[in-house]
Amino acid sequence: MKPQAFDYARPDSADEAVALLAEAGDEARILAGGQSLMAVLNLRLAQPGMLIDISRVPDLNYVRAGATHLAIGAATTQGAVEWRAQLATEVPLLAQAFPHISHFQIRNRGTVCGSIAHADPSAELPLALLALQGEVALRSRRGRRVVAAADFFQGMLMTARAADELVEEARYPLARAGERYAFEEFSSRHGDFAVCAVAAVVGPDGIRLAVGGVSDRPRVKTWPRLAGADLEHAINDFAWELEAKDDHHASAKFRRQLVRHLGATAIRRAST
Repeated sequence: MKPQAFDYARPDSADEAVALLAEAGDEARILAGGQSLMAVLNLRLAQPGMLIDISRVPDLNYVRAGATHLAIGAATTQGAVEWRAQLATEVPLLAQAFPHISHFQIRNRGTVCGSIAHADPSAELPLALLALQGEVALRSRRGRRVVAAADFFQGMLMTARAADELVEEARYPLARAGERYAFEEFSSRHGDFAVCAVAAVVGPDGIRLAVGGVSDRPRVKTWPRLAGADLEHAINDFAWELEAKDDHHASAKFRRQLVRHLGATAIRRAST
């Protein structure tokens, strides 16, 4: 199939992009890398009246390390972040997650903010953002606001973004002293959607475990520094809280077992 006919706009600035969004509202879709959007358009699961192509907007293409977080602009490709020389020391969890994302050709075109905005529950970048307690910066003609990752992802392909808002920036917190990180994933083949993915953050005072691919959105749980049977019971309880469902990829029972196994593995790796 091919997309329904639409108008195409290629703004030269972020200001122009949000102005177009304000005018078109629900009829508009943002095109950045297009790796998720084009498939949806071809299947006519989305039928927008306008595509706003921000892929060449210079003031949305940046990666900036600040005092507390790594800021990634809306037009920045995943590859540009993945191959950043200092990424493994700046945001170690993100560096671990990138190799699991599809294939390098996709990462060359796909954008970080595009993945955040699409909010696929199996996607690695939203999962890492949630695990690190990151933020999403939104911009419209009405102004700017910042939403915590925990509040941004609201369901299957659903976010807190309003129709006239652009996901301007994703903010991944920098590595903190005393914290360690680990990412684990199971998929049918390398590059396929995650049947289950986990991201662990272990610090002096506690453990944070985020799980993707099991619920309608990435989910996170925080515990004190548990170990042994106490940790096993906590992960098991979390696995049941996710309310996994059977589908053609895996059974709910198998997904719960993946949460237990991958969760324990990630926490163990991040603890040593």
